[in-house]
Amino acid sequence: MSAKRAKRIGFTAVGTLALAGAVSATALSAGTAAASASTAGANVTVAGSHQGVATAPEADTMDAAQRVVQFDHVRFGLQHQIDLADAKAAAVKAAGAKAAAAKAAAKAAAAKAAAAKAAAQTRTVAAQRPSEPSGSPQQVAEQMLGQFDWSGSQFSCLQPLWERESGWSVTAENPSSGAYGIPQALSGSLMASAGPDWQTDAATQIRWGLTYIQGRYGSPCGAWAHEEADGWY
Repeated sequence: MSAKRAKRIGFTAVGTLALAGAVSATALSAGTAAASASTAGANVTVAGSHQGVATAPEADTMDAAQRVVQFDHVRFGLQHQIDLADAKAAAVKAAGAKAAAAKAAAKAAAAKAAAAKAAAQTRTVAAQRPSEPSGSPQQVAEQMLGQFDWSGSQFSCLQPLWERESGWSVTAENPSSGAYGIPQALSGSLMASAGPDWQTDAATQIRWGLTYIQGRYGSPCGAWAHEEADGWY
């Protein structure tokens, strides 16, 4: 039982006791008054008979016990209405909680469906992406030539170019200029545009190096010609 309901019932009980006491006192007074009224009524009747007029007092047919019973009926009726109101409020609250739980479940299901859709799209993109070249750095570079629309013959220029620059070493570093990696990027952090593993991954360094060569010299053989003429590319 809630504190609020207990408090209401307490007030009702106190009110009942107070009213019962009042009813008893009223009944006692009513009894005394009835006796007096009866005597007065008799006198009035007698007096009236002397004057030729018949007069009778009004009779109160409900005693104190009947009044208490009537009050109890009213009190229990009110308590029943209070109980019904409490039950209705509890039902409304339960329905609200159920609706909130259903909404949260729907939201979680939607999030799960969205995550599944994103994962499916990621798998589709991965399946469509060409496989990463593997093997030694030279083999990886030779396999990547086709991605830049170069023929395999360009590797005859690329191989000596990077052999002179870095010996095809992923960790090669020029102590004077700070150039780093297989293509000797200056500075090495420029290769981060090709992947976060630019410091250790040959494929990432080679992809960046071939992109650089295409943009500046057009082809590995163009870069090699510049290397032979000027000693750098």
